[in-house]
Amino acid sequence: MSHPIPHAPRKSPRQEPVKPSVNGHKVPDAKTEITQDGKSKPRGPVRRGISFVLGSIGPTLVLAGFAAVFWYGHHNDWRIPKFAALTGEVEPVVDDWCEEHAVPESICVECDPTLMAKGPDYGWCSDHGVHNCVLDHPDVAQLKQPPSRGELAADLQRAARALAIAPRKENNSGCNLYQTRIQFASIEAVMQAGVDVELVERHPIVESISGNGEIVYDPTRQAKLASRVPGSVWRVFKNVGDKVSEGEVLAVVDAVGVGELKTSLLRSLAEENLQQQNVSRLTAARSAIAGARVLDAEAALAKARADVLSAEQSLRNLGLPVDVKRLRGMDEQWVLDELRFIGIPSSIRSQLDAQSATANLLPIASPMDGIVIERTVTPSEVVDPSRMLFQIGDTRQMWLQLSVPLENMNQIAIGQRIRFTPDGSRQDVEGVLDWIDTSADQDTRMLEVRAVLANDGGRLRNETFGMGEIILREEADAIVIPTGASHWEGCCQVVFVRDKDYFSGPDSYKLFHVRSVRLGAQNGDVTEVISGVLPGEVIATAGSDVLKAQLLKNNLGAGCDCVAE
Repeated sequence: MSHPIPHAPRKSPRQEPVKPSVNGHKVPDAKTEITQDGKSKPRGPVRRGISFVLGSIGPTLVLAGFAAVFWYGHHNDWRIPKFAALTGEVEPVVDDWCEEHAVPESICVECDPTLMAKGPDYGWCSDHGVHNCVLDHPDVAQLKQPPSRGELAADLQRAARALAIAPRKENNSGCNLYQTRIQFASIEAVMQAGVDVELVERHPIVESISGNGEIVYDPTRQAKLASRVPGSVWRVFKNVGDKVSEGEVLAVVDAVGVGELKTSLLRSLAEENLQQQNVSRLTAARSAIAGARVLDAEAALAKARADVLSAEQSLRNLGLPVDVKRLRGMDEQWVLDELRFIGIPSSIRSQLDAQSATANLLPIASPMDGIVIERTVTPSEVVDPSRMLFQIGDTRQMWLQLSVPLENMNQIAIGQRIRFTPDGSRQDVEGVLDWIDTSADQDTRMLEVRAVLANDGGRLRNETFGMGEIILREEADAIVIPTGASHWEGCCQVVFVRDKDYFSGPDSYKLFHVRSVRLGAQNGDVTEVISGVLPGEVIATAGSDVLKAQLLKNNLGAGCDCVAE
């Protein structure tokens, strides 16, 4: 059975479109509304406005809530208030803190100078290169009892010597940080910051110029000995390290040339004697003989004397002490025996057979008192004048050769004391500077100086290296502070001096005064202060960098327009 299919209703072209919702229901457009009979019609502008406002209330309230939370957090450091504060049961806290100086504002002496007046300001001292110079104005010092006039006079003289002996790092006269005071809220705050203090004291100070050096033999007190004629070594009597005296025989050389010179002298003496007798005889018979014969005899005598002189001088050149005056007129055998062992000490002669001993012996004797530094010979060796046999040195005096920087040349002078510490030794030796080189080393740009060192005890050794120093100045009672207690803050060297009333009472202000100082020599863990502080003042040492940081923070942007000089 067939059923007819009904025709679908046709859509009116004027009917407003209806948008389906999620659940399938049809929702009219915002510009339309549904009537009771199910038909839609356009909404009016008033109704559309009221609908928009009612729909925006929720999101607007949410945005307003977020804005309120952000404002409260920004003005309360994002801290949640206590319940008592919300209910109004706690009193509001008054903000009494100085952020700039890190102390309660009610006691901040920098913000309110009437709480504690600053001391006198004497400004710049051109003589000593510091501000508020305590040497010229001791009332600036943080001392209960000012120093005596005698102490100040001695310190002024020391400062003058220190400034005259060497250039010093300079402070800038335009710096005004010396007027600053660093304050702590309490003693506990100082301890928590790790700040420690020490007294300014007196201590011996030595200012010097240091350099590497070497101890060497004094070349003016050395001798290198060799045989003056070729020969062979007959005997050797001394060894390395033996002490010798001037004239003492070290060895004996058998040299044929020595025997020939002795024979020549002996022959010349005999000829001289013969010619002397001939002249005497002819002179006595002058009236009976021709005058030419007398003249010939006198000429022959003169020649014989010249030969004697030549032979004598040749032996003396070998170091043999020949006394021709003593030999003249003596028996020929006696002269022969005397020449055979000339220069040989009696202790050696006793070991020789006078009949068979050679006449060629040449003693090698020491020309000075000293010790045998080197020996290069053994018996029976053949030697000649080109070969050194012994080196003798007088080690009671040594040389110190020291190299110092060229930039210190204007500070050194002949006569200054030199102190030298040899490597591996704990004992210093001292000498006097007696020579300064006239030119600098072209490679190292160092200047060589020399000092003479006494070595009576024989402790010094040749070619010993070490560190030496030229003493420029010594002060027995210099003003010193611990090394590292001062700080360079950009244009001035400063220390932090504790206020003298620091412990006067529980309510006394815990202050440190900024003081510019001029530093001198540094000796290990102490540094000399030429001017700026006085003995007895208390300065910050360990942890003083905390004070420096606070000083720079307080003056950040204030401008000291000073440039390190």
